Amino acid sequence: MQIEIRSKNIDMTPSLRDYVRRRLSFALGARAGQIQRVQVMLSDINGPKGGNDKHCRILVNVPYIKDVVIEDCQTELKGAIDRAAARTSRTLTKRLMKLQKIRQVGHHDFPQTAI
Repeated sequence: MQIEIRSKNIDMTPSLRDYVRRRLSFALGARAGQIQRVQVMLSDINGPKGGNDKHCRILVNVPYIKDVVIEDCQTELKGAIDRAAARTSRTLTKRLMKLQKIRQVGHHDFPQTAI
């Protein structure tokens, strides 16, 4: 599973990068073989003003399903990362289960269908 991490208005320290990788590996690890790429964008919307403005956007690419895109804003960046990772895991699991059901039914247009 390839994880690309970018940031805007946030100091991307090695420890923060490691935290994101560990959190996503834990949340998505069971599905890692099915995932092509994960993109993470971390940002501080209001800058030094503070508030509920630490933003985490996670995009997951998996063949034959629509990209999973989850966004979350929290006061603390790690809270936004944790919540977005958990929501990404749940959403990805639901879509992959739906894909599995379609495969079992045997739709003939399966490869062209995005779930």
